[in-house]
Amino acid sequence: MSRTGENMDFDALRRAMQENYEQPEGPARNARAEVLLAEAEKLNIPLAVIEALGHQLKVYNYSSEKDRMFVPFARLLRMWDERPEDFDEYETHSLHWVFKWVSSGMVGQPHVPLASIEKWLGEMEHRYRLAGHSERAVRSTEFTVARSIGDLARAERAYTAWLAADRDSMADCHACELHDQGWWRAEQGSDAEALELWRPVLEGEYTCAHEPHAVLASSLVPLLRLGRLDEARAHHLRGFRLVRPMESMRGAYADHVEFCVLTGNEARALELLAERPAYFTDAGEPRSRMDFLAVVALLTDRLTSLGLGAQTVPGPAGRTWTAAELAAHARVEALSLAGRFDERNGTAYVSGRVRERMDQPPLVERLPLGIRTTPTVAAPVRPAQAPSADADSGAGEPDLAALLAEARRLSAALHPDSVAAWAAVAEAADDEDLTPRDRAELTDHEAMGLGPEGVELFARAAELYEAAGDPGEALAARARGAYVLALSGRTREALAAVSEPYERVLALFAEGGTGVQQAASVLVGRARILLQRVHEAAETNGAGDGSAALAAAETAARELLALAEPEAGNDVLVASRAAEAQAMLGELAAHAGDAERAAELLTRGSEAFVAAGLPWFAVEYEARLTGIARHLGDAEAAERAARGALEHGADFMEPTGHAQLHLQLAEILGATGRFGPAADHALEASHWADEGGEGATLGAWARHQLGGFLLRQGHWAEAAEVLESALPELSAQTHGDGAIVQTHWWLGDCLTELGEHREAAEHWLQAAEIARHWPEQHDHAMLAHLAAEALGHAELLPEAEQAYARAGDLWRSLGNVHGLIRSLRARAWLAVREEGSGLDTARELMGEAVRVCEDEAPDDDKDYEARAQLVAELAQTHRQFGDLVARSTPDDADDEAIQALFEEALAHVTLAVAGFLSLGEDALHSRTGAQLAAGWLEADLEHPGWAAARAREVLAAYAEGDGADETVVARRAEAERLLRATESSA
Repeated sequence: MSRTGENMDFDALRRAMQENYEQPEGPARNARAEVLLAEAEKLNIPLAVIEALGHQLKVYNYSSEKDRMFVPFARLLRMWDERPEDFDEYETHSLHWVFKWVSSGMVGQPHVPLASIEKWLGEMEHRYRLAGHSERAVRSTEFTVARSIGDLARAERAYTAWLAADRDSMADCHACELHDQGWWRAEQGSDAEALELWRPVLEGEYTCAHEPHAVLASSLVPLLRLGRLDEARAHHLRGFRLVRPMESMRGAYADHVEFCVLTGNEARALELLAERPAYFTDAGEPRSRMDFLAVVALLTDRLTSLGLGAQTVPGPAGRTWTAAELAAHARVEALSLAGRFDERNGTAYVSGRVRERMDQPPLVERLPLGIRTTPTVAAPVRPAQAPSADADSGAGEPDLAALLAEARRLSAALHPDSVAAWAAVAEAADDEDLTPRDRAELTDHEAMGLGPEGVELFARAAELYEAAGDPGEALAARARGAYVLALSGRTREALAAVSEPYERVLALFAEGGTGVQQAASVLVGRARILLQRVHEAAETNGAGDGSAALAAAETAARELLALAEPEAGNDVLVASRAAEAQAMLGELAAHAGDAERAAELLTRGSEAFVAAGLPWFAVEYEARLTGIARHLGDAEAAERAARGALEHGADFMEPTGHAQLHLQLAEILGATGRFGPAADHALEASHWADEGGEGATLGAWARHQLGGFLLRQGHWAEAAEVLESALPELSAQTHGDGAIVQTHWWLGDCLTELGEHREAAEHWLQAAEIARHWPEQHDHAMLAHLAAEALGHAELLPEAEQAYARAGDLWRSLGNVHGLIRSLRARAWLAVREEGSGLDTARELMGEAVRVCEDEAPDDDKDYEARAQLVAELAQTHRQFGDLVARSTPDDADDEAIQALFEEALAHVTLAVAGFLSLGEDALHSRTGAQLAAGWLEADLEHPGWAAARAREVLAAYAEGDGADETVVARRAEAERLLRATESSA
């Protein structure tokens, strides 16, 4: 590109303007357009100036400096009025086209009087009528003006007239029209109708440079209002990816920030603010700045209401902002801008709309997005639920008797909330208010809440139970104390501590001095300690079947089962001990290597817990059963166990437990091809991992999996967002370098589908760099090959050649003939895209590919499949060789040179036909394609009879073909065209 100070001719100017238009939106592109206008003025060619002014107007319109487009437009219009003959057909069309931008753009500038806007709207209508254009674009622009100033009746009339008018060359593209039509319906409360109008844009039927970007953003709140949360999430991930690089789309950007605020994703919203600091102050388009600031106020007011007003947040440059300060600033600025619009419009409409937007309540408490957010403020604390009225007396003070009753009810039910209920008793009671029994239970539950730190309190509880006259429960408390010793790694000490309570409780039970509840509680404590020894032994030396620890634990579990099972139907606590004994035996079977027996016993134990009304105790064992069932290859049982664990533990599990179970279920579903449900659970897993502080470990793995499931559904943009979020936190130490390679690989797949070929190549090359250190080099070769393809699509030809050569060397070293051949063919095609001796190089590479095919073909027919594959590869190579030569004809070649090239091409295509023919029906489509290529070459070489014969061979091959097969239909149609061409030349 020529720079300032370099003289340009008109062609160079046009190339420079095209190159500039392809640059990212923003001030740099605008500044370059101004330089190019100055270059155009030096040429003394009116059309050059007209084109440069048009270019300047376009880049201003799609930037933060939209207010600057009026000057070049006024100059263009003056030039048209003075000398319309200076405008060619394209520039005449463009001048009338940008009338829409100017007329509608004025309404977004509050300093432009309403009378001037109406004048320009009338001028547009007059000039369109003179030029013979439909009034469709005029009525559409009138609708935009009317809706913006709050004249809703006029807007509806203009809307109706707009839809009734004929579409012509001045009408906006279908995508933009449908966006505005859907927006209007949503504004009137018809969200479902709006989404139906937007459907063709969302599905890719209609697109343009700024669609579906804007439609995706506009659809977010309507989808939330309709409860279509999965679609809303997908539209945010997909749409924000499109909007992010578009500086001119501040309004759509604001829609994405708003979506985050309305769905409990405040931290994500803050990240978006931090990405665009200029959006706070860019003044070229006041309307979109007002919309952005209104959403900033919505976000920061929300943070303030959650108790985070003092936290630092991203804001306008030049100072540090707290959420509360920015909330006040953004509200004042947004309302000030709205007031300017209303003053100009003579209504209060804009201010009312801005206030409504700033004061919206959240629409969803929590909508996981599946992407990692780095909080710029502390996590919001959601408002707590009001305390239950049952726990309060009429005076508002806790009622001790009611608290005791509730604590005992929860204890009797073995409910997880019993510890908290006893803590409430402790807070409400003085020591003199409690009986010795009350104090014993209180101390016992306090110890339970402390885990390994509760040993001394269990001893104190035992003393209090003794004082209360309950020696059996005292022994049970001592057994619980012994077990927490084992949890802290002191199993030898724990066994010594439990031995006396164990012997005494059995004797006491035999004498009738205590019940089965207390005896079972001691036995379960001892069995747990012995099971803990098994776990420790397995960690240190892999103790298996027959080990002393295993045998002792199994004996203890069976003893517990024999005591508790006969009485399980009479008492919840005893039922829980019997169920735990079954589950313990299952765990021991797993340690002994008997997975099938383990699954049976864990299932039995889990079902017993659920049957006893204690589903929360089943969760741990259902989670273990999930892993065992997966090991056994029983996907159905694994899924059933994982779903059971999630259902039974929903209200009681820690966030990390939720994450692990959701991730297990996601992997089970993904392994059976149910990628949609798998993605749902991977999404939940990522959310719960973040909630549990495991975002960089378990959360990154969940996002890696989620991205893969989205990719398998063809949700390329969503998958790319998720995978890009996961990648920085994946580490070889935690997740393995295979996960990192796979994430890069998937990202390359996604970005290729999205047309981002350079970026795809970068990911594949990064993955290849890791994979090159692996002992097995197939992945290294495949990644190098994929990177080469992407580099070629990105027009980075030297880099693509280098990557293909690298891939070819790897394929050769692996003995992968097909990979080598394909890399050689690809390099040949790259060579002909280079200037100079490209065709000669291409011939050499294609020739080498042919030789590899011929050299590697088996000498005998024993390996028919391998031979057939190489015959097909050779035929395909000849076909591509012919195509390459035929397409490489120089523009200035004489007839003799052209004939020579076509004859060379025909020779290769004829060999391709013969090769495919030898493969029979398996290569039918490939053969007919080659036959038609040969026929066209023969027609060009003035052999109409031979060409016609080729066409008839194809028609005969498909005489009985499937009329619904697209290839069959296309081949027949082409063969008939070839026949007609030969008849006309005969």
